[in-house]
Amino acid sequence: MSLAIIVIFIALMFLGVPIAVSLGAASVLVMLFMAGLPLSTAAQSMFTAMNSFIMVAVPLFILCGSLMDEGGIADRIYDLAEALVGWIYGGLGHVSVVVNMLFAGMSGSSVAAIASIGKMSINALEKKGYPKDYGTAINLSGSMLASVIPPSILMINAAATANVSIGQALLAGLIPGIIIGLVFMVYNYFYCKKHNIGDRTPFSGKRLGRAFVRAIPALLTPVILLGGVYTGFYTPTEGAAIAVVYTSLVYIYLFKTLKWTDLPRIIAKNARSTGTILFVAIAAKPASMLFEIDGLPSRVANMISGVSDNRIVILFVLYAFLIVVGMFMDATAAIFILVPILLPAVQSVGVSPLFFVVFLVITLSFGLITPPVGVCLYAAENVTGLPLEKIIKASVPWIILIALSLCLFIFFPGIIEVPVGIVFGT
Repeated sequence: MSLAIIVIFIALMFLGVPIAVSLGAASVLVMLFMAGLPLSTAAQSMFTAMNSFIMVAVPLFILCGSLMDEGGIADRIYDLAEALVGWIYGGLGHVSVVVNMLFAGMSGSSVAAIASIGKMSINALEKKGYPKDYGTAINLSGSMLASVIPPSILMINAAATANVSIGQALLAGLIPGIIIGLVFMVYNYFYCKKHNIGDRTPFSGKRLGRAFVRAIPALLTPVILLGGVYTGFYTPTEGAAIAVVYTSLVYIYLFKTLKWTDLPRIIAKNARSTGTILFVAIAAKPASMLFEIDGLPSRVANMISGVSDNRIVILFVLYAFLIVVGMFMDATAAIFILVPILLPAVQSVGVSPLFFVVFLVITLSFGLITPPVGVCLYAAENVTGLPLEKIIKASVPWIILIALSLCLFIFFPGIIEVPVGIVFGT
């Protein structure tokens, strides 16, 4: 049954059928003709997938990011980043990294990052003499951090699927995101030194203070969103709802960049994005149930443990596998399909579910910036007008840096797990 689902799913995808429809159709066909189960079973499992208080957080997180994007937060965040690190050699390159990290902590969307903050940053870099392909590559790679740094939509989906605390998973993604950002800044520093580029702005405490004050209302959004979650004051879903209300009021009454009449349009746009993600989640549930009935997770666990009983070897095998999957499949779909299959396998060799969730999200995020289905890659092409092959070539060093950073996390999992243990007392 498992093989039949996979074969039908891949065949339908290659025919151009949407991922969610391909997965749902494959599950229903196998359920009817091989498993001998009534069609109502599929409907019940789909309803169960959505009858979850945790999953309500997904549309709320997306709506919060949409409100900030529509409200024009980009300029305030960019000014703060420039005042903070623009004085370091390679100034605006560092600004690009930091602004992507700050925006990641607000939007949770990599595509939104490259389309809004990335466009502004690329134009600024070009004006200061940076090669356009270099500016595009640093912002394209930086946009990936929105899938790692909380509040990451992918991290929420992965944690919910793996039955891992969303609060812990979000915090666990923060440290790797910061480390990858620092690695980017080190590379940018030496690149600018070597090529003698990188206009700097003199450091000014007064300017930094002014930029910080202007950005405070926006910066409070992730604080409200995550602060209560980490302290246990409210759940991620409740925090997301509070953040939506706060963001709406700030942009309507304080910044005055939105009006009440804008909200229906933003909510409708948000509903389309949310529908895409949740449709995949619904379609994946019957497939997961059939995989369970067929014993696929235990088979995969036995197969992987047969390769080696060494945790590091197993993670590197999965590393290669997940990168290939991420290049050809939407990350959200891959999470809903692979987590139930792979989690028992990695647990059998001593990998914690929390580490696996973060590892999975970072690795699948490669697919956002690599061909053939990299949505951020194509967004960067649209924003800049550069040929796709030129962007890909310029992005290779940054992709290597991300890959090496992930190797560091494999060898030293405490980087991810220890901070969570300290904060949550686990």
